[in-house]
Amino acid sequence: MPDVPNLFPEQPRTSELPDDIQQRFARTRMLLLDVDGVMTDGTITLDDRGIESKRFSVRDGLGLIRCRRFGLKTGAISGRASESTLLRCKDLQMDEIHLGNPEKLPVFEEICKRYGLLPEEIAFMGDDVLDLSILEQVGLAACPADAHTEIRRKVHFISRFPGGYGAVRELIDHWLQATGHYEEFLAFRHQPTAK
Repeated sequence: MPDVPNLFPEQPRTSELPDDIQQRFARTRMLLLDVDGVMTDGTITLDDRGIESKRFSVRDGLGLIRCRRFGLKTGAISGRASESTLLRCKDLQMDEIHLGNPEKLPVFEEICKRYGLLPEEIAFMGDDVLDLSILEQVGLAACPADAHTEIRRKVHFISRFPGGYGAVRELIDHWLQATGHYEEFLAFRHQPTAK
C-alpha cells in the first residue's frame, strides 16, 4: 500500500477552494469516472488461471451510492472491459457503465445527449492520457494525486489522495459541501448501501 494521507482527517474545506472551483462543483449534475487508477489503485492481479481481481475503496463506494440521494448521477467510462469492474459498478447502482471503450469522447457525448446535460454540468475524474479527451470538455476536470503529470497540468481539481485510496470520495465530499448537502449526508444513516 502506498504511503497515503489519513483519509478524512477533518471535514473537507470546500470554502477554501478558489471561487471558480467551488462554482464548478456546485454546477455539477453528473460525475463520470475512469476506473483503473481512479476507482482502483491501478493494479490488476491475475491468478494462475487468468482470473482478474481489483481492489476498490469502500469509502469511495459509500460516497458514490449515497450522493445519488441528492441528485448526482454517476457513471464509469473505462478503456478496459473487466468482469470485476462491471460487478462493482452494478453494485454501486451507477447510471452509466461503459467498459472496453478506449475512445472515450464519443461515449461522453452520447451520455450528454441522453441526459440533456451540457459538458459544463459534468465532472470527470481521470488519471492518464486516455482521459484527456473528456477532461478537456467537462465543467469540472479532476484527478487523483498520483495521476500522470500531463493530467495534473490540465485539471481544475487534484485530490490529496491517490486512486483507489479516497480520491473519488474527496471529490464527492466537496460536491456535497458545494451543493449544501454535506450535513444531511452525514446525518442520514438508514439508507441501504453497497460498499
